[in-house]
This record gives sequence, structure tokens and C-alpha cells, in this order.
Amino acid sequence: MNLLLIEDHKDIAAVIFEYFEIKGYDLDYANNGIQGYDLACQNHYDLIILDIMLPRMNGLAVCQKLREQGITTPIIMLTARDTREDMLVGFDQGADDYLVKPFDLEILEARITALCRRQKGMIATKKLEFEELTLHINNHTVERNGCRFPLNPTLFNLLKILMLRAPEVVSKDEISALIWQENEPEKDILRSHVYQLRSLIDKPFKHAYIKTVPKLGYQLISNAQ
Repeated sequence: MNLLLIEDHKDIAAVIFEYFEIKGYDLDYANNGIQGYDLACQNHYDLIILDIMLPRMNGLAVCQKLREQGITTPIIMLTARDTREDMLVGFDQGADDYLVKPFDLEILEARITALCRRQKGMIATKKLEFEELTLHINNHTVERNGCRFPLNPTLFNLLKILMLRAPEVVSKDEISALIWQENEPEKDILRSHVYQLRSLIDKPFKHAYIKTVPKLGYQLISNAQ
């Protein structure tokens, strides 16, 4: 498995390198945001471990720019700031998971394994369709009325679940279990991802497909309703 570590703290980087190299992982390293962004754009990685507080370009900006470029590689963000607002900002910029320093290396490895397993466990079909929505499986993009939007792995899996079950209601607990499995984050995180997805596929258009069913979950509703 190929990992990219973007971390300016040399001691932390050394510990991560030692742990994962012994486990047989291949790692590339950048100690600033610009170098990390360039490496992520030029090479294929199975996952990116990204610190937030970086010189030259902070991790949030790196994450945002990668998503804007259509790069859907799973990203785990590292930070010393344990606040709900920081986590929501990280997820809003396209991160898939979040660990607060100091962290357990075995937990980090478990998060990496879970994200990469979900990434590789995509269904064989090349696309899913629901009325004007087309979800392209191979490149993690969604298309509506000729507009195509890149999705990070979490948004991709969220929309895939809703499309596979449409027009049924999918409970919040079931969505969380399918996306995060044993590493389920706080409940507010799912709501944040739904908001991001709505901003892409609903807000620019007259009809909103994603409906919140109070106290139950979410569903895709037909344009004819």
C-alpha cells in the first residue's frame, strides 16, 4: 500500500515512518503543504495522511485544492486541536477522517485499512442513475444536467447508498454503519456530509433530490413528487 505523509514535525513523521515501513507499507514524505500538494498531484497513493498546521500551505488548503482538482484519494487529517469546529471544517474541505494528536498508531492503521477497504470495495457497475443524477463509479464523479462534480470517498459512498436504495428512506444509523463501519464518528459529521452533497447536486438546481426524513434518515425523492 502506498501512503503519502505530509507532516512538518520530524519526530512525529519518524515514528509514523518506522511503524508503517515495518508493516510493509511504502511511504512518500513532504514536510510542507506545497511539496505535499505537488506529490499528491503527480503520483498515485492509496491514502494521504495530512497534518493541518503546515508551513507554506496549511493542510486545509491542501485538502481543498486536491478535491478541486478531482483527486479523490482518501485523506486522514491530523491535528493538535480537538474542537468540533475544526473537525467540521476539515470534513467540509474534503477530508475523510480526522485524528487528534497524540494518537495511537494502531488506531491510525485501522482507519487507513477501513478507508482503503471501502475505496476498493466498489460495486462492479460503471454508473448508477436516478432520474437526472448519474453517479460514475470509476472516477467518483456525479453528473446532473450536464454538470459534473468530483466527490471525495465519503460523499461518493453516501450518494451511492442513497441511489442504490432510492426512493426508500435510509436511516442515519445504517448510513453511518455502511460508511464508517466500526470507526463511526460523531452524529453531526453525517449531517455535515449531507450538507456538502446537497450543495453540489441540489442547491444549483430547481429540484432538490435529497430529502431529510425527521428522526429517521435520508432519501432521494423523484422530480415528479
